Amino acid sequence: MDFDIFLAPAADSWKVVKRAEALGFRRAWFYDTQLLNAELFASMAAAAVQTTKIRLGTGVLIPSNRIAPVAASGLATLNALAPGRIDFGVSTGFTARRTLGLRPVKLADMEEYVRVVSGLLAGQTLEWTFEDKRRKIRFLNPELGVINIKDPIPVHVSAMGPRARRLTAKLGAGFIHATSNANHAAAAIADMQTAWRDAGREPARLTATAAIAGCVLADGEPADSPRAKAHAGPTATIALHNLVERDQFGDLGRPLPPSLVPLLEQYRKIYLGYEPEDARYLSNHRGHLMFLRPEEQAICTAELIRATTFTARKPELRERIRELGRVGFDHVGLTVRHGYPEMLEEWSDVFEGV
Repeated sequence: MDFDIFLAPAADSWKVVKRAEALGFRRAWFYDTQLLNAELFASMAAAAVQTTKIRLGTGVLIPSNRIAPVAASGLATLNALAPGRIDFGVSTGFTARRTLGLRPVKLADMEEYVRVVSGLLAGQTLEWTFEDKRRKIRFLNPELGVINIKDPIPVHVSAMGPRARRLTAKLGAGFIHATSNANHAAAAIADMQTAWRDAGREPARLTATAAIAGCVLADGEPADSPRAKAHAGPTATIALHNLVERDQFGDLGRPLPPSLVPLLEQYRKIYLGYEPEDARYLSNHRGHLMFLRPEEQAICTAELIRATTFTARKPELRERIRELGRVGFDHVGLTVRHGYPEMLEEWSDVFEGV
């Protein structure tokens, strides 16, 4: 099993990525959430010139954030800086879309986007619809070497639902799945493997990445310690952020155990107090995957953290990660929280024992 990191891009993310490379991490995935983080291509470019081995991926790129030719140019430019080390992760969008007051991109639109980006990266002349007209496009002078379309750039899709997983299989893409427990992960990877086989793909030849987040607890440390909340809390509260907006924006697919429903209702009261009333999403997603807002501290309980993240002592975490491998994941990607680079060392020790 290989181990990756996921991180919110910053101008100096290369420092975290360079240390991750030294510790043996295989990939670094960069979020594409433009109103929360730094621009991922700029951050990835800095990491590309500061590293030599670790793979760098968009984790995950959202089609509406930049038109397909721009995305293809960005990936090809990165591929010139880090030849053969670039991965194209893509999905329909959660926070990057909700921070704009938008629902996810339609799967059909994402499929077309992947077709155009991948086709350009393969050196094809293809047709692309833009401003209501079908046009032929291609890279005009790749032979100059300002970009690299010779080394392949694999596609990976973050696919939370069955329809998205079948599209992933159709595309012959790798699979990214955010998970908090082995049962949730096992059901998803089993469905993905079935979809791959039904599409004539060989699962063993495709990458399955389990994206996790959490805190390595010290002996006697509670799951809601200040440190645990800082490391795991921003992921634990995602379920609440999603569910209070489900009717407006759709469902991310992260249900809460029945015992935690009262926390959701407690958060709903907070949410309904956000202003402006027609854009509560602006407050709901502030700090997403980066920090807990003051009003979230009380609802980010030990029970919520344990139910929605990988937060435990080392022996339990190692067994949970082994189980991800047993059910079919060959990569586990850790969310390294912004401002807490020491998580790399703590989790590296966990992974070494797997």
